[in-house]
Amino acid sequence: MVLVDDSIVRGTTSVKIVQMVRAAGATAVHMRIAAPPTAHSCFYGIDTPEVSELLAAKMDVAAMAKHIDVDSLAFISMDGLYRAMGEVGRDADQPQYCDACFTGEYPTHLTDQDGKDGSVQLSLLAELA
Repeated sequence: MVLVDDSIVRGTTSVKIVQMVRAAGATAVHMRIAAPPTAHSCFYGIDTPEVSELLAAKMDVAAMAKHIDVDSLAFISMDGLYRAMGEVGRDADQPQYCDACFTGEYPTHLTDQDGKDGSVQLSLLAELA
């Protein structure tokens, strides 16, 4: 059985799907992912969990395969992703798209994340005493 999914974030959905496929009688399960490993949080509109919750941030591909109980696991490469979108490949000096969740190369400086300048993330929520 070959399973194709768009991404693996925490891995919880993948674990459940593989369990169901195996329970239905699959003796071998191979998973292919149509995105590179998501190893970095997104700060631009997609609600990704903390980096510590991202499966690819704490495991290599072999460990991820073991964790979700598949016989093989493969992800599309960054260049493969760009080629699938009609590009020649990823321009490392000036990426054509935001791919920070895959590369960790954010298009803007994340001052509230690096802690280097002493800045603090502002909250629009009032703190109640």
